[in-house]
Amino acid sequence: MLLKSCLVSRGFSLPGKGGPDSGELKGFTALPPGALMPLVLLLLLPLLVCTWTARPDVHSLSYNFTVMFKSPPGRQWCEVQGYVDEHTFLHYNCGSKKVMNLTPLGARVISMKEWEEQTQTLKDVGEELKQQIPNIELENYTTRAPLTLQAKMYCQRDSGEHTKGFWEFGFDSQLFLLFNSENMKWTEIHPGARLVRAMWKKNRDLNKFLKRTSEGDCNRWLKEFWGHWEKMLEPRTQFTTAPASAQPTTAGAVNPWILLMMLTCLILLCIQC
Repeated sequence: MLLKSCLVSRGFSLPGKGGPDSGELKGFTALPPGALMPLVLLLLLPLLVCTWTARPDVHSLSYNFTVMFKSPPGRQWCEVQGYVDEHTFLHYNCGSKKVMNLTPLGARVISMKEWEEQTQTLKDVGEELKQQIPNIELENYTTRAPLTLQAKMYCQRDSGEHTKGFWEFGFDSQLFLLFNSENMKWTEIHPGARLVRAMWKKNRDLNKFLKRTSEGDCNRWLKEFWGHWEKMLEPRTQFTTAPASAQPTTAGAVNPWILLMMLTCLILLCIQC
């Protein structure tokens, strides 16, 4: 009845169910049934808009791998670029386990124990991807020699501790395959990837490895590193975008408590009218 009290205090009168003698307040002009509906919706609209437009504070960590089975003279067989919220923090040689370039973001966390775990895992990923290259068959597509696999490991974490992990695979800078670590589903982007998708889908060890590194390792590093990176990246507003097939489901969601409050108010209004 808070809604009724609020409206009455502002000079409105609600029609009673039993006619003029049913306790209707005197001195006010009664509104016809249903006339308050637009007013209530107008009052609740700001709550709905604020909730709808609210986005969780999402941050991401990604690693771009360039891997060759046999590298030509003067080139490394495996290199990795590391990014936090699309800011470069690392350029790493997986083969020699040497950091080729380090930005201030990377220098901030290089002394952490997770940094050493990260570089070792990146080398393991490079080795795993290298083993897959000899068996790759692309349909109706000829790549430039030597065959170079380009892979991106991506993870994201929001303020509610919700995490996601994904992989992208391509050749010649063209995207061929997506791997969703949450449901371990492969998505064929390029028609030439049909055989590769079928082969990797059956490889349970590879699937578990990709899931563990993206959902587990990557998200753990992001959690540990972020405390040192947060102030360095402020006040930039984050609008991190995940792969198209893996957009976070929490962004833009309506708070269920707001919907419940709206529904309750509407029911009370209908009872009064």
